[in-house]
Amino acid sequence: MTNPTILMVPGLRDHVSEHWQTLLEASLPNTRSVAPLEHRKLSRAARVAALDKALAAIDGPVILVAHSAGVMITVHWARTHDRPIHGALLVTPADLESPMPPGYPTMDVLDDHGWLPMPREPLPFPSIVASSANDPLCSAQRATELAKCWGSLIVDLGKVGHLNPAAGYGPWPQAEALIDSLR
Repeated sequence: MTNPTILMVPGLRDHVSEHWQTLLEASLPNTRSVAPLEHRKLSRAARVAALDKALAAIDGPVILVAHSAGVMITVHWARTHDRPIHGALLVTPADLESPMPPGYPTMDVLDDHGWLPMPREPLPFPSIVASSANDPLCSAQRATELAKCWGSLIVDLGKVGHLNPAAGYGPWPQAEALIDSLR
């Protein structure tokens, strides 16, 4: 079997040079990323279309590696597309149905851009939800609830915040082991 292509699905803040997804993409072979949007950056439909476009450019099996709102992009995409996916690593999902901290979009703005309600249907591919015990964007209880709805294995990462540079994460070596478990 062909080794799956790893496709990074960033959240709403797109590509950040010191983010673990960006660093992982640079270090792993056969890895790509969904291109950042130039317009309509908060549009769920535009984000899902960008994921679909990136997938269309890949032949063979794919493992999706999504972070934050990238998880929501992935689960929204899965509801309306039928391309086979080898597996998905869904890292620190953002709970878009709960108020977010200052500096993040409000629930009204998210609703206006098509993000709500969050999908709860089982995913049609194997998946792992990697959650944080102290994520300011999604409680561990909520991440566990979403993982159960999606039929995902839940992995508790401990107290890693939102697993981003603001939480002290650039490199995240555990990502490779979780991706390997989906191969």
